[in-house]
Amino acid sequence: MGPLAPVNRPPKGLSQGPFETREGSRADRKPRMKMHLEPAAGVFIASEGDKPRSPAISLWRRVPVCAYYLAGLGMLVSSLSSLSSVIPLTGLTMAEGHTLLSVDYEIFGKVQGVFFRKYTQAEGKKLGLVGWVQNTDQGTVQGQIQGPTAQVRIMQEWLKTKGSPKSRIDKAKFHNEKVIPKLEHKDFLIVK
Repeated sequence: MGPLAPVNRPPKGLSQGPFETREGSRADRKPRMKMHLEPAAGVFIASEGDKPRSPAISLWRRVPVCAYYLAGLGMLVSSLSSLSSVIPLTGLTMAEGHTLLSVDYEIFGKVQGVFFRKYTQAEGKKLGLVGWVQNTDQGTVQGQIQGPTAQVRIMQEWLKTKGSPKSRIDKAKFHNEKVIPKLEHKDFLIVK
């Protein structure tokens, strides 16, 4: 017995014409399996030879076409909603309905040698912000964040209270806060 070979291929997408598959080319092969789309019910019907299967046997073979459409639509919606958190906000302007904010910051405490910059970059990117972060010679971390006001406020709170898991934040200073017409950075960078 050889692999299943298509006898007549249906057109791309859903077809309304019958198509068959058969196994091998010997005389003792199994009967041909026919499938057709029943437009009124929106299901594929499987039958052997020219006789349709009895409803009790063929019921499990009926595949509702609309279920495939709904599943595909659900996957599309899910993909688009998850993409919104990944797409960077570069190029946004106030004309598009976003109030963009730029804020400089400096964080005091045990913030060097505890991956503070790496966690800051990751949190900024997660929130869709751009900017930069760097260590200073005074043992602090400083930088700039830019993006929509709501996301900037969330990031400010994160910088004041959370930081990296091993950090200890004593104080956070925010200064040079201003509304900007367009983002000045393309990414969130760690400056060395």
